[in-house]
Amino acid sequence: MGFFSIVSENRARFLTGAVLVAVVVSIGLIDNFFLIWLFLGIVYLFAFYEAMRLFGVEKNNPMYAYAAGLWLLALVYPNPDDLFFLIAVIFASLLAYTRDFDKRLFLPFLYPTASFLFLLALYKDFGVDSLFWLLTVVALTDIAAYFTGKLVGRRPFCPTSPKKTLEGVVGGVLIATFAGFFAGSLLVDWPQALMISLGTSIASVFGDLFESYLKRQAGVKDSGDLLPGHGGILDRVDGYLFGGIVMVLLLRGLL
Repeated sequence: MGFFSIVSENRARFLTGAVLVAVVVSIGLIDNFFLIWLFLGIVYLFAFYEAMRLFGVEKNNPMYAYAAGLWLLALVYPNPDDLFFLIAVIFASLLAYTRDFDKRLFLPFLYPTASFLFLLALYKDFGVDSLFWLLTVVALTDIAAYFTGKLVGRRPFCPTSPKKTLEGVVGGVLIATFAGFFAGSLLVDWPQALMISLGTSIASVFGDLFESYLKRQAGVKDSGDLLPGHGGILDRVDGYLFGGIVMVLLLRGLL
């Protein structure tokens, strides 16, 4: 199957992806904290709802209000990623106090909440250029893996995602690391740019894989149907949810 045949057969997927990238880039170019907080918050609340469905707690309506309240707190709190530990303490306290607290209610605050808090922290700590760097690495990991897998993929990567090939994953990581090296070199020295791009790319692969695992556990094909050709919000941002955390940790650790 040739390159143009792949594009033609997945027209809706690539068109939706192009529109999403255009929106994200436009918001990034404005580079306003409140606007980025608002955009990430809207995406987060959709992703949170989809996660509640995957974890089987979608009927617990107050959870959605708690998620919205948490994101409002992230607007004014100086270290958004620290809020995850506050959530963990609150849930552990409730569990100890009531002893019959549904432990599944914590899961949507672990995934995707923690990741979105790290994405906001990435912007606050390292600026909008770090978000463009993350976008470059994760998007190219996904796109290059897809095309490489379609063109030369032979061996399955793992049982969780049978359509993902080892050749595709390796090709995606290599191409994304190469591109991320140039994007990251605008922010850090080249050894750090290379290591952070590689680590972020690999993390994004497993972010995609983890969401596939959740969908298999829930017995659904997609996390939702909001995005034509992609499925739900989680289907589109899964790589960023792991990649963003790893980029923040590596930037803090290597700088």
